Amino acid sequence: MATQRDGQQLQIRLDPGSSIPFYRQIILQVEMAIADGRVTTGYKLPTVRGLAVDLQINPNTVAKAYSELEIRGLVSTQHGTGTFIGEWSPEPSDVDRELLLSQLVHEFMSHVGSYGFTLDDVRAYLDEKPAKDGAK
Repeated sequence: MATQRDGQQLQIRLDPGSSIPFYRQIILQVEMAIADGRVTTGYKLPTVRGLAVDLQINPNTVAKAYSELEIRGLVSTQHGTGTFIGEWSPEPSDVDRELLLSQLVHEFMSHVGSYGFTLDDVRAYLDEKPAKDGAK
């Protein structure tokens, strides 16, 4: 499930197989979009209802994510206008980064698993890849 706004600036994907609740997945992805510069101060997030429809989830889930983002000072909500990225952009915490990495690895393994690859196949490839490319 994904939603995009203004091209590729913000894309939110939810992984139903993840142990991370949907509202946390939304928070983590907005934080990472802020941290890597895909969204900047003043960027308008999708409406709660619009994002919920796009992601096929309950609007209360999106509202909870937006509320937590607002408590953290990452976004501000202007009633009748929308929710906007705030003035400052802190780096995500180590815990948040670990949760996001876990989600990304889970999505990746689900995808490669659909082609019949195993974790051992991926490990073997990664072990060989630096030697082939001269990368570290």
